[in-house]
Amino acid sequence: MPRQPNILLILTDHWRGDSLGRTNPVVQTPHLDGLTAQGVNFTRAYTPSPSCTPARRALMTGMTPTSAGMVGYADNKPWDYTHTLAGELGRHGYQTMNVGKTHFYPERLRLGFHELVTPQDYETWIDREIGIKRAKWAHGVGHNTWFSRPNHLPEYHMEEAWFVDRAIDMVDKRDPTMPFFLCLSFNGPHPPWAPPQVYYDMFIDREIPQPVVGAWAQKHERDGAGALTTDAWRGRVPDHLNHQIRAAYYAYLAFLDAQIGRLFEAMGNLVDDNCLIAFTSDNGEMLGDHNLWRKTYSYESSARIPLIVRPPIDQSQFETTRRQMSVPIIGDMLPGPHDFDVEQLVGLEDLMPTLLDAADAPIPDTVEGRSLMPLVRGEQVPWREYYHIEHSPSYVPTNANQTLTDAEWKYIWNPITGEDQLFHIQLDPLELDDLAASNKYHDRVVYWRRRLAEHLKGRPENLSDGEHLKTGHVSPWR
Repeated sequence: MPRQPNILLILTDHWRGDSLGRTNPVVQTPHLDGLTAQGVNFTRAYTPSPSCTPARRALMTGMTPTSAGMVGYADNKPWDYTHTLAGELGRHGYQTMNVGKTHFYPERLRLGFHELVTPQDYETWIDREIGIKRAKWAHGVGHNTWFSRPNHLPEYHMEEAWFVDRAIDMVDKRDPTMPFFLCLSFNGPHPPWAPPQVYYDMFIDREIPQPVVGAWAQKHERDGAGALTTDAWRGRVPDHLNHQIRAAYYAYLAFLDAQIGRLFEAMGNLVDDNCLIAFTSDNGEMLGDHNLWRKTYSYESSARIPLIVRPPIDQSQFETTRRQMSVPIIGDMLPGPHDFDVEQLVGLEDLMPTLLDAADAPIPDTVEGRSLMPLVRGEQVPWREYYHIEHSPSYVPTNANQTLTDAEWKYIWNPITGEDQLFHIQLDPLELDDLAASNKYHDRVVYWRRRLAEHLKGRPENLSDGEHLKTGHVSPWR
């Protein structure tokens, strides 16, 4: 029987699904692009609830947001679950380790991880190292702002570099008789968008496309008109600021990719020796698209995320090539097809069953996601017909959404106001044309309303009788 693979999960925050060098010429992510060449790139990966806490609950439990009890952003709510990703892997022989952001509560809750390093540990270190109180934030850029500038810290003092150092230490000191599960969880590219100067310089003079804005989104410029606060959730900033913001964002991605490459280099043979690697994000970032900032929306910029899965290397192939005294080629040692895109609709709740499946560990009945391993192996299997995305009100009491997409169409309904939108995302991937008000698409809107009503039937918010949608109050936490 094959030995259980080591598992490396690299988790980010605010990384847009359209922001890998493989598909976006502005982006510079050579290490992640190399990972896609060895594995599978999921082009229709979504977060089920586009903000940190509900998305991470879905990932860590394999449950949909409503089953996990959180359908929007709320802090200081307990994580009380019988089955979790790290907990199940730990029960089935894994040494489980987390370095970086968790968003668990209470703050140092382990949630099945044997070893835990958090951002609070970094802040304690940096304050002592630099000798300036709150040195991490001395750049003056807030943690929910569209404003940007180069970081004041040298690259080796940045949080991401410190996390990678801790991850390398953890792997070096692991129990070699056990397989390991390491979750390396970066805060970035969540604001502040203050990358190291060297990366900022790589992008600031490049030609970078401005945000895309549909005619339907003019209201966000109008209603957000005037002098914007730096943490505004909507409104249009001048073109030169948009350029600086996007340069800083893409610079941050390049910095993170370099740190991921440094981890791969330090881990050496462990990366190639029976290790499954997954890379994703808990949500995207509007980045000024449609005059919106941050997350929580079900538009592609906010809800679509990157997802790469590279399966473990087939060591039998490695032994064969080594006996033949030839240089082994990683591509020849992969156990199945690789370097291809998968277009099936997948989400964060699919990560837990995927990693448990790869580890040959049982998948608990509480898990609602599906293992992606058949898709990684290139198998033709029946798959979900649509994906559901939701978020309770955020920023203002009327800003909420319930959404269905089948990868051709996307239907968005606001459960507070009753407003709806319809996008033909296969032909209009930038969501420039809202078709909901067009008589031509009336029947299609009715079809999607009924489909969403069926999906929401029985929910505690009482938003549907099974045939018709009903507006009502939506709480982020139950």
